[in-house]
Amino acid sequence: MRVAIVYPPLSYRGKYPLLSQNRIFTFTSSEVIRIYPLVLASAATMLAQDGNEVLYKDGINERLTEEEFMRQLKDFNPELIILETKAPVIRKHWQFINNLKKPSTPLSAEQRAESREPRAKELVINSPLRALSSPLTVLIGDHVSFFPEESLENSAVDYVVTGGDYDVSLPKLVQHLEGDGDLPRGVYYRQNGEVKNTGKFELIEDLDSLPLIDRELTKWHIYGEAYLYRPCAYILSGRGCGGVKRPGVCKFCIWQYALWNCKARLRSPQNVVQEIKMLVEKYKVREIFDDNEAGGIWDKEWLKGFHSEMKKHDLIGKVVLSSNARADCLDDETCEILKETGFRLLKIGLESGNDKTLKRLVKDETVEEIVKGVKTAKDHGLVVMVTVMVGYPWETEEDVQRSCEVAQDLMLYKARMGDSLEANIVIPYPGTPLHRDCLKNGWFTIDPGDYEKYGLSRPILKTPVDATKWCKKIWSVHWHPKFILRSLLTCRKRDDIRLAFRGVRSLLGHEKDYTE
Repeated sequence: MRVAIVYPPLSYRGKYPLLSQNRIFTFTSSEVIRIYPLVLASAATMLAQDGNEVLYKDGINERLTEEEFMRQLKDFNPELIILETKAPVIRKHWQFINNLKKPSTPLSAEQRAESREPRAKELVINSPLRALSSPLTVLIGDHVSFFPEESLENSAVDYVVTGGDYDVSLPKLVQHLEGDGDLPRGVYYRQNGEVKNTGKFELIEDLDSLPLIDRELTKWHIYGEAYLYRPCAYILSGRGCGGVKRPGVCKFCIWQYALWNCKARLRSPQNVVQEIKMLVEKYKVREIFDDNEAGGIWDKEWLKGFHSEMKKHDLIGKVVLSSNARADCLDDETCEILKETGFRLLKIGLESGNDKTLKRLVKDETVEEIVKGVKTAKDHGLVVMVTVMVGYPWETEEDVQRSCEVAQDLMLYKARMGDSLEANIVIPYPGTPLHRDCLKNGWFTIDPGDYEKYGLSRPILKTPVDATKWCKKIWSVHWHPKFILRSLLTCRKRDDIRLAFRGVRSLLGHEKDYTE
């Protein structure tokens, strides 16, 4: 089949949506955040390996106009269109799908040949055979994994594929459409006017069985973030947030609950290093970011094996590594291994400087543990990005002040070039335990079904504080004289200078998000 994997162009008042590979969605003025959608890129790879003709078109991160995007899509003339969606843009995607389904004037035989009308073949669609007359459409992502029926009831979408391993499900769906095999589990569709499904989605156990991503097909070079050396690339060492106590169950994390069933799976160290070696040798990548929720850092034996494989393949010193991480995993031994392996940066969630909030979020960490882990990492020469959220309904002005003070303390402690801080307004995505708590307690200031308001960097919950003001204040820690001075004093190479310039551009964009 001709399969198009697309992100239609979207914007809001000149801001672009952070949709691809993003747990937290917002429209932003920052031009330097373009995160590579790893699972969707894996899906494109597997569909192409099955012999399908695949168009990968990210209209958002390629900054295409709607006219440019639609022209390229029409030139490809897909038989199947796949879209990743999230709550704040799902109605836009419903509208996009409905527009695709509008009847058009039939073409003549000559026009049909020139426009590459879908080849004459029968496809299996909801069991009965019929000729394909317009592109089939599929929605994937965290929101539709929670609420698959909603999209089928409110749009002309043909299939909703639930769960996080949709790179495995989508090729099976295509095989079914070509008359080979049943629909995979976790698929919702219509039959005789009724919404049907194939049961709960399944997650695969052996992540090593997945092929390495085709980076050229999926345009890896257009992606990157301000805090990474260029050229940079993204990997997933596994799927799901792991921890030293248990897998992550933070109430706000939509991916753990919607995509991963609160489980954590890791690829083998050998398999991950094979991908890193390819990225270094073939694409001359300077830095690789592991966007797995907690990396593989929570499993010390895995990390030791990873270090051995990197050493075995003579990759240490040839590429810089960075990763998400949980602070309670960062003891001296772990940080020493990370530094010896070539890790530079760790992205760590603080979320709040108050233990009562961390307990309510079921973060399984205390403020003391987080501070200790972050400072241990910095003691070993690692740089950190710390993330904070503001606007919890139960937090007072004093509580938010405490979060700001903890975050500032962590930034100023042994500050070096590359350290950074990220602040976001609390957004309880539909389906998460936090969202259910907000419904139960009447904390919403909006209609909870008004999804668009979940992505505008504005508070949607009752809170006694000015969350927008506090977010801006937390971001402004980057302008603290001590932070600037210590960052400049540790600037050692050209990469660091470029990093600083991109960081300033990104920071100015983020601050604009909270002033308009």
